[in-house]
Amino acid sequence: MISGFFLFSIEGDLLISRLFRSDLKYVRATHSRRRGISDAFRAHVLPNADGSVPILTLGSTTFFWVRSEDVYVVAVAKCNANAALVFELLYRFQTIWRTTFRAPLCEEAVKKNFALVYEMLDEMIDFGYPQNGDLHALKMFIAHDDLRLDDTFRDDTRRTGALLPARTPWRRPDIRYRKNECYLDVVETLHAVVNSHGALLRADVEGRVTMRAHLSGMPECSVGLNADVYGGGAAHGTGALLYDCAFHPCVQRDAAPDGRTLTFVPVDGDFELMRYRASNATSLPLYVRAAVEETPNERVSYRVHVRAAIDANLQATQITVRIPTPRNTARARCSTQAGKARFEAEEHAILWRIPKLPGGAEYTLHADAALVTGARTGPWTRSPLELTFTVLMHAASGLAVRYLKVNEPSQYRAVKWVRYLTRATGTYLVRI
Repeated sequence: MISGFFLFSIEGDLLISRLFRSDLKYVRATHSRRRGISDAFRAHVLPNADGSVPILTLGSTTFFWVRSEDVYVVAVAKCNANAALVFELLYRFQTIWRTTFRAPLCEEAVKKNFALVYEMLDEMIDFGYPQNGDLHALKMFIAHDDLRLDDTFRDDTRRTGALLPARTPWRRPDIRYRKNECYLDVVETLHAVVNSHGALLRADVEGRVTMRAHLSGMPECSVGLNADVYGGGAAHGTGALLYDCAFHPCVQRDAAPDGRTLTFVPVDGDFELMRYRASNATSLPLYVRAAVEETPNERVSYRVHVRAAIDANLQATQITVRIPTPRNTARARCSTQAGKARFEAEEHAILWRIPKLPGGAEYTLHADAALVTGARTGPWTRSPLELTFTVLMHAASGLAVRYLKVNEPSQYRAVKWVRYLTRATGTYLVRI
C-alpha cells in the first residue's frame, strides 16, 4: 500500500510527514529521505498539481494528491497501489478533519493542530494500510484538550481499549437514552429533461437513505424495501430499478437473502445508511408545459403551465421556474395565477416563484417580453426552462420502506419515523 503520507502547503513547504515503510528511498539525491520526497514534489508535482490528472509516477515512486484550500494532501507509494483506494483514503482524511474540527483543512489549522494530525494518521493507517476510517471510532481514540469532542465522547475516551476488537467499532455498547428514537429519511434528487412537445427524454434519480438513531444499547435494525438493493433487481409494483448502491460498513449484506432488507447495528447519531441511483423515474412529481411565440414587432409572448402530478394530500413547495428570455430583452410584463413572477435583467430570465402547489393543481403564467429594437445580432438560441422544487413524502424512484424494526435484548419500544423527500435543484430542464 502507501509508504508515506504528507501535507504540503501551496508553496510546497512540508507541513506533515509520516513514513510507514522503509522502502521509500530517495527520489532525488539529498541529505535525508523526507527532504528527497519534498524536493521531488516541488520540482515535478507542484508545477502540474492543478492539472487534470492528480497522480504522477517518477521511476518506481508514485505520488497521489488532492487539494484542500491551501494544502495538498499527498500519499506516496512504491508498489502498484490501488489508486481508487488511495484517493478514498485522502478524501476520507479531509472529511474526518472537517467534521472533527468544524473547519476546512488549511495551512494555519494544520500548524495549530499538528499533534492531532499525527494522532489521526496513527489511528487511520497501519503500516501503510487503511485501518480505521470511521469518524465515530476515531473520536474515541483521539483524546486531546483542543479537540472538539462531544461530551459523551470526552467522558469515555479512557475506555477505548475494549472497542478495538469489537465487531461494531462504530458504536459503543454502553449508550443510554431516556427516549429511544429512530428517524429514517429517503432523500432523492431528480434530474430530468423534457422536450418541447412534453415527452420525457431522461429522468435519473440520485438517492440517499439517512438515519438519525438515538437508541440505547446495541440494537439491531432491519429496514425492508420494495427493491433489490444488492443484486440490482426491480422493485415490486413500481418497476423502479436501483443500481450503483453503496452501503455504510454497518450494513450486513449477507443477512438479507432476498436482497430487499438492510440489517445493521446503527451508528449513534446521524449517518448515511445507503446511496443509490435510479434511471427509470417515469412518474415526475411536477410537469411543465411552455408555449413561446416570437412576434414581428420585437416581442416574445410566453404561456407556461405547471401541474402537480402527486397525490391530493401532498404538495410541492419552494417552486421556482426560470424562463429564459432573449439577451436584448428590455422589460417583461407578467401575470400569474399564484406566486410572483419578475424579470431579472442580469440573468436574462423571468423567475416565477410559487410558495406551494397542492397535488392535482395547475397554475399558469402569461408574460410578454419587449425587446430592444435592432439590438439583436442573430437568431435567439432558446435555452431550456429550469425548474426547482421540493416535495415531501414522495419518492420519484418509487422506492418505498415497507417496515422499520428495532430489536434490542432489553426489548424497549422505540419511536420510529420514515420520511421521503424529492427535490430538483436546477437539473429539471424543459426545452422550449
